[in-house]
Amino acid sequence: MKKRILLALLLVVALSITACSSGTEEPTNEEPTPAGEGIKATISVQVESTWKPYYEAAAQRVIEKNPEAVIEFIEIPSFDHLDVLDSTDVTNPDVADVFAIPADRIYGLSQNEALAALDAKTMAENIGGFENFDEGLGGNFNIDGEYLAFPMNIETLVNFVNTKNAETLGIDLTKDIEFTELGYEDMLIPAFDAWFGVSFTNAAGLELLGKDDSGNLYSDMTKDFSELNEQQKAVFTALYNYWKQHNENGTPLWDADAAWGYMDTEFTTGGNTAIRLEGPWSTASLSALAGNGADLDIIPINKVTVEGYPLAHWKGGWGMVINSRNEGDANKMALGQAFIEELLNPEYAVDFFKATGKIMENVKVDEYMNSDLSDVDKKVISAVIESYNNAPARPLFTEWGSVWDTWKNGILSWSSTKPESAEEAYSIMQAAFKSMMNNF
Repeated sequence: MKKRILLALLLVVALSITACSSGTEEPTNEEPTPAGEGIKATISVQVESTWKPYYEAAAQRVIEKNPEAVIEFIEIPSFDHLDVLDSTDVTNPDVADVFAIPADRIYGLSQNEALAALDAKTMAENIGGFENFDEGLGGNFNIDGEYLAFPMNIETLVNFVNTKNAETLGIDLTKDIEFTELGYEDMLIPAFDAWFGVSFTNAAGLELLGKDDSGNLYSDMTKDFSELNEQQKAVFTALYNYWKQHNENGTPLWDADAAWGYMDTEFTTGGNTAIRLEGPWSTASLSALAGNGADLDIIPINKVTVEGYPLAHWKGGWGMVINSRNEGDANKMALGQAFIEELLNPEYAVDFFKATGKIMENVKVDEYMNSDLSDVDKKVISAVIESYNNAPARPLFTEWGSVWDTWKNGILSWSSTKPESAEEAYSIMQAAFKSMMNNF
């Protein structure tokens, strides 16, 4: 409601300026065009440079049905575009009418009244493929009864395997792999980064920051170690022992700057690492390290267990949104929604993946498997979908943003404080999370 009032005030100001100007342009009485064919409007769309050919093809299909429509592109990386929005406001012409957002930005952008409400249920019916819209990403984008984004893609972490290195290390890839039975370099996870660290906490059932049924924030990390259940103790102890082995052997895995190059070196064919936990966006770079794909395999995240508990990431993803400045313009809204529908038309899911590396939620795995995608791409898609289906929902509320640095600073401090037990290491993390909770 506040957003609509703000936009109404902006419109009043704009009309006042127009009335006081010396121009003689007559106001238009043109009726808004409903969604479908014959839309007359101009919109701008944010696009990553490598995605542009696919976006242009989708725009052309929309324009064929709406020859008086104009779709312009603002070529800029998604996060850079969000930085422009964060540093200015929705009226900035450098902020597109239609753009992509990661799911975890939905609450912050909603609070800043940056997003227009979409007729997402109708859009989902138009393009099809959603088994239960509200139980997927669509439900995550429903804020206070309004859909503020439309599902773009699903994503989660998977395990990339260098098969040559696995053979050398004697790792059997045909069965579940127990993390605690591996050598300390056999599998590399940059656990100091919470994006990867949650694979352990999710396996443990440790809630870093959650909301109870009353909407109150809580963190399991504020409990004493003795209060944790046996599953939580076991997995956290495995994480501590993993750090301890790397610390004693002097590897840079717990160095936030040097870890990434170290992991690349060791994952290269002939190195000491067989398995890396990564996202599907890393397929090309890891394939290059693994004999240009000849030595690469991809398996679901839950094929690796910690003390018998499967690693698990999140049900992550992205959404397409419309700038809230368009809410008073039915034609722009109609064109924006028509473009999003065509962009995410499941008929073009394979082309969408080839261009963006993104997997549509409303497309079954068989459709990808029966396509002309490479074997590596098919393995990635299959592993992501299986991992996603077994993952918990990603926390999307804004307060979760405080967890990133809290986790990272706490766990990196182990290298200087040298905890002598898992319980001592946990107490360091507990103090960090207690401090975080005091700020809410």
